[in-house]
Amino acid sequence: MAETTIQFTTSEDAKRWLENQSASILTPVVSQAKKLRDDMNFAVQSIIDVSKQLFDSSTKEIERRNMKVYNRARALNKLARLFLDRFKKLNPPEEVSYDTISRYNQETQKVMMVTDIDIKNWFPRISPFFIMDRRRFLAIYERAKQAYFALNDFVTKEYVKTKTLEETVQLLNELQSVEKQLSTLREDKENIKNERIPIEQEIAELENKIAELTSKGPIDKLNLVNAEIDSLNNELKQELRHLQKPFIKMQALATSGGGGGVTPDMLNRINQYLEKPFDALVSEQSGYPALREILKKLEELLVDDKLKLKPDKARKAEQCVNDILHKDSLVKLQIRCQEMATNREQLIASSKMDEIKRNLTQYQEQVDQLKARKTSVETHETVKANAYNETVDKISNLKRTIERNVYTSIGKKIQLT
Repeated sequence: MAETTIQFTTSEDAKRWLENQSASILTPVVSQAKKLRDDMNFAVQSIIDVSKQLFDSSTKEIERRNMKVYNRARALNKLARLFLDRFKKLNPPEEVSYDTISRYNQETQKVMMVTDIDIKNWFPRISPFFIMDRRRFLAIYERAKQAYFALNDFVTKEYVKTKTLEETVQLLNELQSVEKQLSTLREDKENIKNERIPIEQEIAELENKIAELTSKGPIDKLNLVNAEIDSLNNELKQELRHLQKPFIKMQALATSGGGGGVTPDMLNRINQYLEKPFDALVSEQSGYPALREILKKLEELLVDDKLKLKPDKARKAEQCVNDILHKDSLVKLQIRCQEMATNREQLIASSKMDEIKRNLTQYQEQVDQLKARKTSVETHETVKANAYNETVDKISNLKRTIERNVYTSIGKKIQLT
């Protein structure tokens, strides 16, 4: 027939049940442990008192300066001081458990062992003086050893049998404490979530306002104009593509000392056309006179073959120069560029645009501040979530350990759900 498993829905019920089950086992053991602790403590106090007597007696002899006794009195005085310091450090535990009593027993054992060695080594050397004091000490010390033997036998032979059961009761107390921690962490998680959600909602509202401002009105028009300007810039690059290499050669010729009649103003203008052809063309007067001057100089250099271009590149450059100088191939493009530049300047300079920019700046600053707050809250939330998960695991491990210990101690199967 399968053994029945007792189930508990709360740790409080399990604790109450285990205390009832273990009372008949643990109560007499704990009572005996307290009695033996008190007996041992009384014996230790008696050793302290008799050690003081040894100290006082030896001190008096030292003060008398009787050279016959002096050296032995000094030895006994030092030994008595060692006994006092040693036994005063033995503190009996207030709370009785197997662990505290076992630790007290081990500490007492160490003190007794080293004291036995001291007595064996030094008492014969002090003889025949202080015989009554030494006999009194040995009698009290022997009773203390008997108290220690009784304590040691109880701890190692009897108390150890209930160690697991006692620990299990303590584990149930710990389980209740950890469950309270879990409840607190659950509340903390919910509070942090309630703090985070409004921040996210406020960020979303501000981002919607930013999107609305940037997708309508002057900014939307400005975006369209800027897109058209990018398109015109690319179109210009395409129109001037065959002049890229010749312009670079002209730059090199001017900067290397070859000159070629390229002035500093022409060199600056060449740089503009290479880097930002749209801005360069817009900055020109109608008919782009500066570019014409550059192209005429280029035409001369091509004729004199001072740029050392490959034939194919030279031919294409000559064709491009001819189209711009003699066929006005860039006139219409310049007009379109100037129109777009004018539109851009008007939009940027409008009072409505200033208002929108101020609002955008304000909204973005608020978004940045809220995102910083959100990051801080999320970090706190992550810490709490990790602590919560660790506590859940700890509770699970405690429950499984308690279940195993109960079966080991009293042979009954329980389950903490």
